[in-house]
Amino acid sequence: MKKILFTNILFLFASFSSLPAANLFIEAESFAKKGGWVVDQQFMDLMGSSYLMAHGMGEPVEDAQTEVTFPEKGTYYVYVRTYNWTSPWKDGEGPGKFSLYVGNKKLASPLGCEGNTWMWQAAGKVTIKDVNTELRLHDLTGFNGRCDAIYFTTEEGAVPPSDVAALEKFRREKLNLPAEAPLAGEYDLVVVGAGIAGMSAAVSAARLGCKVALLNDRPVIGGNNSSEIRVHLGGRIEAGPYKELGNLQKEFGPTRGGNAQPADYYEDQKKMDWLLKEKNVSLFTNYRAIAVEKEGDRITAVIAKHIETGEEKRFEAPLFSDCTGDGTIGYLAGADYRMGRESRDEFGESTAPEQADKMTMGASVQWYSEDTKKPSSFPQFEYGVDFNEKNCEKVTMGEWTWETGMNYDQIKDFERIRDYGLMVVYSNWSYLKNEMKENDVYKNRKLAWVAYISGKRESRRLMGDYILKEEDLRKHVVHEDGSAASTWSIDLHYPDPKNTENFPGQEFKSIAKHINIYPYPIPYRCLYSRNIDNLFMAGRNISVTHVALGTVRVMRTTGMMGEVVGMAASICKKYQVNPRGVYQSHLPELKELMKEGVGQKGLPNNQQYNEGGTLKEKPVVR
Repeated sequence: MKKILFTNILFLFASFSSLPAANLFIEAESFAKKGGWVVDQQFMDLMGSSYLMAHGMGEPVEDAQTEVTFPEKGTYYVYVRTYNWTSPWKDGEGPGKFSLYVGNKKLASPLGCEGNTWMWQAAGKVTIKDVNTELRLHDLTGFNGRCDAIYFTTEEGAVPPSDVAALEKFRREKLNLPAEAPLAGEYDLVVVGAGIAGMSAAVSAARLGCKVALLNDRPVIGGNNSSEIRVHLGGRIEAGPYKELGNLQKEFGPTRGGNAQPADYYEDQKKMDWLLKEKNVSLFTNYRAIAVEKEGDRITAVIAKHIETGEEKRFEAPLFSDCTGDGTIGYLAGADYRMGRESRDEFGESTAPEQADKMTMGASVQWYSEDTKKPSSFPQFEYGVDFNEKNCEKVTMGEWTWETGMNYDQIKDFERIRDYGLMVVYSNWSYLKNEMKENDVYKNRKLAWVAYISGKRESRRLMGDYILKEEDLRKHVVHEDGSAASTWSIDLHYPDPKNTENFPGQEFKSIAKHINIYPYPIPYRCLYSRNIDNLFMAGRNISVTHVALGTVRVMRTTGMMGEVVGMAASICKKYQVNPRGVYQSHLPELKELMKEGVGQKGLPNNQQYNEGGTLKEKPVVR
């Protein structure tokens, strides 16, 4: 009898000891109340998800809060996925400090300021007595602390994986995400990216009878012309052989110009209201395309993930348009693409370097300060980029010339590129406020706005049936399929030599070199992929060399490209052909559509501005 009882006790002990650990996985970006924290989705392709960031420009932001339900009561070990973002420039503790509260208990603090890569930082352990509990992220500095996810487990030492692929599998398992994304709908055209090019492509196609899905990975549309980035619309409309192209922009374009201006200059709501009135366009904000499905050389569907909830949707269509800027859809589909500069000999471009390289134009973190009419302090910020009387920038704002990352990969290194933009703004401002002897200009000023969404100029360029090159532009080579006219100069950016002297290899200022051109019609063959049969592209990712990109990349020009893509998509639907088939068999019909346009006629063209917002007919640098 005793032997049987002892055996039963052993069996019960073994059963209890083998019970699975309880755990809870929370994506920080899914917090119900974001407080002053912002959702940053720019690097999802690198790290697997978006994250929350405390972008306070040196002043701690309001707490982010959410209610969670634990699977059971007990003691949990806590891990927080975070990143010490100044670590590329300085070893040791960084400025992005924050605390995690579980209920009223503050866990190990500070978080976000150690290590040198995205990592799971141990935050201690907590005893959960009420399974319904509030979590709070409490910012300590206002200097861009970041939190990706929080993991609670009753198993000691059970740290989640850090490898991106393994973490994605872990994340899907813990969040019970379905293996297959549900169908969001079937469309005639799916446009990915709602900058000026994507907006124009979607509406152009919709007005010509196409059912369109438009995906955008931010809550705000307009891309670089939104209040999140604040770049004015460059280039001219009503130029070249098809003067009705660009009329769409008269309907939604801001009435004021200029870079790095107050948010209302960019009229986000005007753009949104305009787009939502289009009955044939279904807008999906906050959805980032993460995958494609293919059959042979055709895309059959795009999979997109919501940047806050993680919800996935599947979009099917016979036609797709990549207006992401980065050529993301083309890349995922295996489209031919280029990055960097071609050699001088490859296309006979006199402006190109002798040897091909990986250099690109950079990305800008714009900013400005305001006069508070009384002394205003700023925390000491010294994390590896040192300023002094000789090398500091004695300015109260920074626009397009504050440009970083020319010698880095604008895809793989983009978080570092953006972070360096933040670094130099904060470091320079700290010197002006705290170290410069004569700072009467700055003592009453504070940072009013610093972009955290970086404005890119160049990354992947998807190759089409024709590659536009410098000779086409300078010799005005006529192509039968000329479409939207590029009016900007060949405007290429390089590190500012003076900035190179002070910060060799770590430049953050640029100069521009211009080659003026006559308005040049961009060949339609530059607007579709040469090896993905049903893929259009519009924007800075079209089929051009690095040199030719210098003129086509500005937003009024990219918007007109979008209009042409929408027109071509309607012809594809009408005749059941692919984008190449429009060129081969229906070019006259496309020309008639470009001649007629899809925009409202008779609206004034009052959108030619220089950097300061005053009217000017000649294009200027952005």
